[in-house]
Amino acid sequence: MLAVALNHMTLARRSFAGLVDAAADLGCIGIEARNDLPGPLFDGADPAEAGASVRARGLRLLVLAEVKHFNDWSDARREEAATLIAISRAAGAEAVALIPRNDGRGLGNGERQANLRVALRELKPMLDEAGLVGLVEPLGFESCSLRRKSEAVEAIEALGAAGTFRLVHDTFHHHLAGGGPLFAAHTGIVHVSGVIDPAPGASEMADRHRVLVDAEDRLGTVAQIAALAAGGYDGPVSFECFAPEVHALPDPVAAVAASIGFIESRLALAPA
Repeated sequence: MLAVALNHMTLARRSFAGLVDAAADLGCIGIEARNDLPGPLFDGADPAEAGASVRARGLRLLVLAEVKHFNDWSDARREEAATLIAISRAAGAEAVALIPRNDGRGLGNGERQANLRVALRELKPMLDEAGLVGLVEPLGFESCSLRRKSEAVEAIEALGAAGTFRLVHDTFHHHLAGGGPLFAAHTGIVHVSGVIDPAPGASEMADRHRVLVDAEDRLGTVAQIAALAAGGYDGPVSFECFAPEVHALPDPVAAVAASIGFIESRLALAPA
């Protein structure tokens, strides 16, 4: 059985309380909350109270997302990170999401790696003091300054910071980046979504194409999950769908349940 989690993006039209209820109804182990949806984080609730409401339903507050452009370090970025870390600590979250620059800048070889190391070096003591994990999410878009998980792992290991930073393995972004090593031992959470539109090539796929995984998925999502499990990963598998048609479903919880069932059935058929 998958250790299923639910990212608020999948149920973007629901309140935070609605997300918690849906995750409990689906038998999830936890949720991911976001600060980039309309309205305030936790719908304006006090972070400690919001975290307590999650735990009251038997769930974990796995992640608060996100610090954007974290690898473009500055005083402003430090302030953003410190604010999210403080909220995460108050809410009892386990990790914060770190999203790299994705605007076509900072792409140069050498520049990318140096910027990443600076940011990780600065973030490490902040996260360690708060007892939080920093989840680094490489994005497969060609405009992103951190596309390859290998570069993230190299930087983390160079800083001796494997206890502080973990990777997000996103099945969509892994496909866009051309695949490559999985780094199961460095992975802290897996994000799953599918692409069923036959039209876009990998370089043309965008967040709007990211739907729930079914038999038409073009990303090889089930194979990625199976390979990670074979490599020893047994952590959360979180559903993160950006497509407007998913958000508009009359019963998105039932649709997520169907996708969970599909993935689990296919995993049961995968070679051990």
